[in-house]
Amino acid sequence: MGAWQPLPDGLPPEVRHCVERLRQLKDGTGLSLAALGARTAYSKSSWQRYLNAVQPPPRQAVAALCRVAGLSGADAERHVVRWELAVEAWPRPAPANPGEEYEDDPTVPWWERPDEPTPARPAGRLLLYAVLLLLALLLAAVGGAFAFG
Repeated sequence: MGAWQPLPDGLPPEVRHCVERLRQLKDGTGLSLAALGARTAYSKSSWQRYLNAVQPPPRQAVAALCRVAGLSGADAERHVVRWELAVEAWPRPAPANPGEEYEDDPTVPWWERPDEPTPARPAGRLLLYAVLLLLALLLAAVGGAFAFG
């Protein structure tokens, strides 16, 4: 605890302040990053990225850390407000292609947007497996009913 790597130079003050407060909050729990990951929906590596200012944490991660630290009400809300200010000031990565600009989609945070579209999942195959599993269970139930009376 407390042996954090230095935050990057040139980090906006809102981001620096938010990350420093989240680090203090995490250190106050006495938990390792792995233990924090086990008590929240976020992995150890995610917490490493968030607490080293590599990537902004999701709002829910901040709320989860507050909950694990025993904060609620106005104390937890202060951390969420700090997070909101930090996310607005968080440095955005450069676009993949020079001269290209990011399109802002207000419904998806910039750090959660995929670089490339994800291929469509074969939903038909998943449905087929579900139906086959259901039929197998049904046959087992009927067979069991006949076998055991």
